[in-house]
Amino acid sequence: MVASSASAKNLGDTGVRIRSVFERNFRSGETIFDEGQDGDALFVVQAGQVELIRTADGGERVISRHGAGEFFGEMSVLLGRPRMARAVAVADTRLLQLDGRTFEAMCVEQPEIAIRVIQRLAARMIHLEQRLAALGADDLLRPVVRVLVRRVERKGGAGKVETTLRELAGEAGLSMLEAHRALGHLMDQRLVRLSDDVLVIGDIEALSAALDSD
Repeated sequence: MVASSASAKNLGDTGVRIRSVFERNFRSGETIFDEGQDGDALFVVQAGQVELIRTADGGERVISRHGAGEFFGEMSVLLGRPRMARAVAVADTRLLQLDGRTFEAMCVEQPEIAIRVIQRLAARMIHLEQRLAALGADDLLRPVVRVLVRRVERKGGAGKVETTLRELAGEAGLSMLEAHRALGHLMDQRLVRLSDDVLVIGDIEALSAALDSD
């Protein structure tokens, strides 16, 4: 990987000029950032392609791909949370790296950048909703149930799981929206209920039965 200072670069295809960023070059197969790392910068793909990969149940799943003109890594910057996936260059790739303060200043000084980011986030949300509509309920329930059964603190035939939606989604290999949708199904079926930020499972065997069709 090679990093260098760059100036007067375009942010994707916005056509807006920015004053100072870092240009970074990665060879195919190189890791840009790892899952769980602090995220203080987002990236714009100038050339090449990047995959975001999430680990779950001992395996890996590609959750998105980004090519020239697209950006990634923005959620950690916007929400101040660790990276929820690993980013890997799948071809020789050139990126622009913007730290959070630079990005915030750009959005204030050039509102069209913020509008473009919102548009792209909205497009991703629509794509995710379409994906959810195409998925059967079992495709979402099974990975969530596996995590809950593995992590449950048993007390007789019942139990509880102390977790956050982000942790649950990460372990299940799902997005937070997918994990939320799966929990909604489980609550509708009265297999899980929420009490004081703890997931309570009234009948572990009944919950495990959701895996019987594997």
